Amino acid sequence: MPQELTTDPVPEHERPAGIDVTVAHNARVWNYWLGGKDNFDVDRAAGDQVKALHPGIVQVALADRAFLGRVVRFLAGEAGIRQFLDIGTGLPTAENTHQVAESVLPAVRVVYVDNDPIVLAHARALLTAAPPAVTSYIDADVHDPDAILQAAAQTIDFGKPVAIMMLGILNFVLDNAEAQRIVSRLTDAARPGSYLALSHPTMELGGEGNAEAMRFWNEHARPPIRARSAEEIERLLAGLDLVDPGLVSCALWRPDRPATAIPHYGVVAVKPGRPSA
Repeated sequence: MPQELTTDPVPEHERPAGIDVTVAHNARVWNYWLGGKDNFDVDRAAGDQVKALHPGIVQVALADRAFLGRVVRFLAGEAGIRQFLDIGTGLPTAENTHQVAESVLPAVRVVYVDNDPIVLAHARALLTAAPPAVTSYIDADVHDPDAILQAAAQTIDFGKPVAIMMLGILNFVLDNAEAQRIVSRLTDAARPGSYLALSHPTMELGGEGNAEAMRFWNEHARPPIRARSAEEIERLLAGLDLVDPGLVSCALWRPDRPATAIPHYGVVAVKPGRPSA
């Protein structure tokens, strides 16, 4: 059975303003799994407990990050996308979306979206691009796509194709109908020829260990999380055309080297129709 979290409390004078360091938070735990330093005792304790219940979770985190790099290189290269809306940014680490895109196309525009105060502070300091590339950051919640679109329009021209990145974010939208509403609103606002990239945890692909790990997470950390099946994810992509190889383990989406499936889906889809110039 999962153990209760036991951590040393952070002294009040050391607590960052506006940031709750008494409860583990996904962005900081994910940062811990990726080897980052922007996390607290409570995050590391929760991360270690999840690892005990689901030993492959660090490999999942690393594979999801590698998936982001391959997807952005495809979008900026083969697909010729110059605008990216990255929703659920998380804490900055190596090979962020704008850095990968800039390595292919110097004049890219990237808007990052998150609603965690510690992510906001780091993103504004670190997620900056050198001209002619442009980056901006939106403090917004995935549940409010209208606010995201309105703010993103200050940087992104939605009259031209855009790549909407939703890696590891819809798993925090617990209701399927709500997740569908969000995806539909975002893709409806995008021109034909735009792309949606999505990754999502699952109980499939050998992910049975996710069940107990997610129960523990939902009792001790935030925000609450859920898995989805391939069928549920495919429903979210209604009206879009899947890019080869379709919906697969994110580790097997156009891998750079031989890879093994992990319980985390990855997919890239394109909005059909003739894109604008």
